[in-house]
Amino acid sequence: MPNNPFTNTWQFLTATTGDYLRLGNWGFLILALFWVLLIASIAVALQNLREDSEQRSGRHLGIWLVRVLIGCMWFQGMLWKLPLPVSDGLQYWTEQESTSAAFEFHRTFVKDVVLPHMTIFGPIVFLAELVFAASMMLGLAVRFVSVLAIAYVLQLWLGLYGNSSEWPWTYMFLALLMFLFAIEGAGRSLGLDAWLRRNNPAVRDGKGLVGWFFNIAG
Repeated sequence: MPNNPFTNTWQFLTATTGDYLRLGNWGFLILALFWVLLIASIAVALQNLREDSEQRSGRHLGIWLVRVLIGCMWFQGMLWKLPLPVSDGLQYWTEQESTSAAFEFHRTFVKDVVLPHMTIFGPIVFLAELVFAASMMLGLAVRFVSVLAIAYVLQLWLGLYGNSSEWPWTYMFLALLMFLFAIEGAGRSLGLDAWLRRNNPAVRDGKGLVGWFFNIAG
């Protein structure tokens, strides 16, 4: 089957990409998680549309669509980090950072700390990308998570700085997009951030630790 955005999307939604197939039956569990996030994202968007007329605009719909698609991208990128605790792909690219990172201390840290403890760092990387995916798809704490994602992406850029096979703008484009999500508060467009700020007085007024966090993070 030719590889284009339409066939790739269909294969991803039906768990028939190479990343899914390598997971065996576990791939269907991961696919179910994706569908839960996607359906929840749509449900949250519809609830916002029902409750708040100001959310019924092309701007909010456009931001929601891009945010959800980027969440899908994070989810798809997360797949090849499986199986836990260490996938061959993650092992390979981490080894590349140990020789290609822009700074000596970075190369040393990856070589002496990360690689010997990949059974710890592998699950951390997987969970980080899962959090990025869920946050973008649900529109929850998008500002805070976007800042974390920017740091994560810049680490990849600097870690693979000397690898001639990598196009640096790949990372810069993603970091810049996450930056826009952060400054725009993209979760306030048909996301849980918008719903919480409208329906939860603690979040709206920034009262209490949880209210203050979600008021700032969203």
